[in-house]
This record gives sequence, C-alpha cells and structure tokens, in this order.
Amino acid sequence: MTQAHPRISKAVIPAAGLGTRFLPATKATPKEMLPVVDKPAIQYVVEEAAAAGLSDVLMVTGRNKRPLEDHFDRNYELESALTKKGDAGRLAKVQESSDLATMHYVRQGDPKGLGHAVLCAAPHVGEEPFAVLLGDDLIDPRDPLLSRMVEIQEQHGGSVIALMEVDPEHIQMYGCAAAEPTADGDVVKVTGLVEKPSPAEAPSNLAIIGRYVLDPAVFGILRETEPGRGGEIQLTDALQKLAADEKVGGPVHGVVFKGRRYDTGDRGDYLRAIVRLACEREDLGPDFKTWLRSYVHEEM
Repeated sequence: MTQAHPRISKAVIPAAGLGTRFLPATKATPKEMLPVVDKPAIQYVVEEAAAAGLSDVLMVTGRNKRPLEDHFDRNYELESALTKKGDAGRLAKVQESSDLATMHYVRQGDPKGLGHAVLCAAPHVGEEPFAVLLGDDLIDPRDPLLSRMVEIQEQHGGSVIALMEVDPEHIQMYGCAAAEPTADGDVVKVTGLVEKPSPAEAPSNLAIIGRYVLDPAVFGILRETEPGRGGEIQLTDALQKLAADEKVGGPVHGVVFKGRRYDTGDRGDYLRAIVRLACEREDLGPDFKTWLRSYVHEEM
C-alpha cells in the first residue's frame, strides 16, 4: 500500500514582477490585477489554490503591489453601498475574493528570481510541503491540475512539477524535464531538469509550466544555490538537485497536463485568453461569439 504523506494546506504565489511587457498599463497597476474578462488574473490563481484545498495563501510581493492586498481584503464601504441598493449579485462578487482563503503577504525585496521568491516563503511555510502557483499560467477549473499534483505528492512524497508537451522548436522558452514513465499514464518520474535548453540539447519536449508542489527540503538547497541564467536564483536548479538525490527531499514526479491552459504572460496570449474565456461564459459567450464571427468575417 502506498504511504500517505501530510496533507498540503499552503500555497505560495510569487507576485513581485514589474510587468514590463504590459507597460504603460502596469506603470501604476500590478500586472496581476489586469482583468481577464471581469476578474483580475490573480483571482483565478487564488481560486485554483482554494479549489485544491489550499486554504492558506502567501503572496510574495514587491513595491507598488498594495492593490493585491486591497483586492483580497474586505471593502466595507462598497459592500454597504451595494447592500443599501439591494444589489445582492454584485455584493456576492465583491465578497467572493475576500472569502477564498486566508491571505498573507511578504515582500521579496531584491528581484533575484523565482528561486529567491520561493525562499522568501520559508518562514511562513516551515517544514511542510507546499504549492507554488505562477500567475502567468491560468489553468481552467474544469481541468484540476493542482488537485492531481497534490494527490501525487501525498502518495509519493517529495516534489511534483507540472509538465506540458510543447513543439520541440519552442522548448528553449521553458525549463525542460528528462523523465521516465510510471504506472500512472499522466505521471512521470523526473530524472533531470534543464533551464531553457536549445532544441538540440533538450532531453525531451516536456516543458515545465507554472505549478509546483514542493518538499520543504527545497529551502535548504535554494539557500546554497548560486545565481544561474540571467543572474537569478533558479528554482529549476534546486529541483535538479532534488531529482538527482532522493535522499535530500524525496523523488521528483511530473504530472503531464493535457488540459486547458491560458498564458497571460505576453500581450498576444493575454488577449487570446480573454477571448477564449469570454466565449465559454454562459452569460457572455452567445452574444460575444456572434459578434466575433461577424467581426472576423468582415476582416477576411
């Protein structure tokens, strides 16, 4: 029988980036607060963590990120105004974000990379396994990737990373995993990791996407990890050490995700994500798709 491991309850969301690809919109507004249809992108990520049973969320922030804290806090003045108007629908939407999870915040300070952002979470996480969710990857709630990753971590211990098959020509845009199959069709055993390899040097076409479930042993490795590519402390380098020596923090497994993922990391993909999600909304989709077909037809 597979050994059960401690239940995961904490999620870490790095949110200290400057969002320079979206300037000037992000000059005074955090990129995580840019709307995807009618919710800020960061709310989708917190909703995903909560849906997977992670009720304790630590956001790693930087300067000019106060709107993130305000969004997940109560707004009593607005709630009172909506209550007086009898607008129960909008009141529920306003209260939804503040009821998702217990939110905590820590400043990253120097932007030294994803590995450093994760290390900033060490005092809060302690000696428990925890999840890391990157805000540029929105995972459709109908494809519960994080829940599956938590399940695999509880079965096997160690760490679990999310992987997707990509065109080999595009692998240099991602961290890449060398992996062996397991008895579970969607799960692989990770034997090595390379950060943004050339197509000729890539061990596979399995790209790391922005979801991780990590053993707390990763903190000790990150403290000793020298800055790598781009002068930053790379989480991939720490995971490579975990994969190479299971005695340090258990094995590293990968869940190969074949579901719906919306990339909001650049302007084009951000717009495509909005269109796709709007089309699938019951309240917006029918009219929006009718208009979209007409617009595309006119432009052809």
